Amino acid sequence: DLQTWQLESEFGKTYGSHSGVWECPDLFPLKIAGTKQTKWALLVSINPGGPNGGSATQYFVGDFDGKTFKSDNPPASVMWLDYGRDNYAGVTWSNTPQGRRIFLGWMSNWDYAQAAPTEKWRSAMTLPRELSLVKTAQGLRLAQNPVAETVGLRGAKTLEKQGVTIQSELALPELASSQHEITLVFDLSRATAREFGLELSNTRGEVYKIGYDVAKNAYYSDRTTAGNGDFSKKFATTRHYAPRLSNDKTVKMRMFFDAASCELFADDGRTSLTDIYFPREDFRNYKIFAPGGKVFLLRNQGWQLKSIWR
Repeated sequence: DLQTWQLESEFGKTYGSHSGVWECPDLFPLKIAGTKQTKWALLVSINPGGPNGGSATQYFVGDFDGKTFKSDNPPASVMWLDYGRDNYAGVTWSNTPQGRRIFLGWMSNWDYAQAAPTEKWRSAMTLPRELSLVKTAQGLRLAQNPVAETVGLRGAKTLEKQGVTIQSELALPELASSQHEITLVFDLSRATAREFGLELSNTRGEVYKIGYDVAKNAYYSDRTTAGNGDFSKKFATTRHYAPRLSNDKTVKMRMFFDAASCELFADDGRTSLTDIYFPREDFRNYKIFAPGGKVFLLRNQGWQLKSIWR
């Protein structure tokens, strides 16, 4: 009755990361993709203690009998919903149409949120994402992808390339706005470059890079030279890495760019990385980079995106 409470069980004392405060718990069932088996996922936001510093969200997969949640994961293991610095305190809706589990996060980090160099707004939210439970070589993991309705934001197609070998770099046409959806699919088996991905820049010499590091087998976001970072010593000090949870021979990067943010959904959502940045001028120049060798681009597509509120 929301007035009388009774303690049923406890969870977490020996599980996951305890480097900061636990908050915003969310417990819900999901069917394992391609099966009829149901497992339960428990989201717990933690601040500080994220994989790349500050705020982040960890999760656990297991079973719930109505009173007690039991995790399938070893107590010392930690699974992160998003490896970027800017997706925190997100929870999901219940009773959604078609039974979808839709998540929305706060796109900032308590390390610097109150000092961000903005005027008419303070922080933003991530795109709404549909969560699914998938099998990977590392075990069951939560995958996330932008809700299907996001396709309705697409405007004119701005990029369309297939079957291109890139040696060092490939400049893309100058884009008319900072709001874009871009997908890159690379053939990893034919890559000799040490890393590859997408670089955004402007006429002020500011650069943001989002890519894949071959030796580390990890995606990364590099905002160290992407604009104003003087407002916090914790904002733009190093690259942010996210492990690759796929053994496919193709590297798939689906990215959503706004004036001050990038949301990466890699390998059909198995890896997510969300970062904000503050360029002093919009990024209009894009290029695919592959230093120290070459990479084969299987597919590149891009769309200009319409505003969700104008």
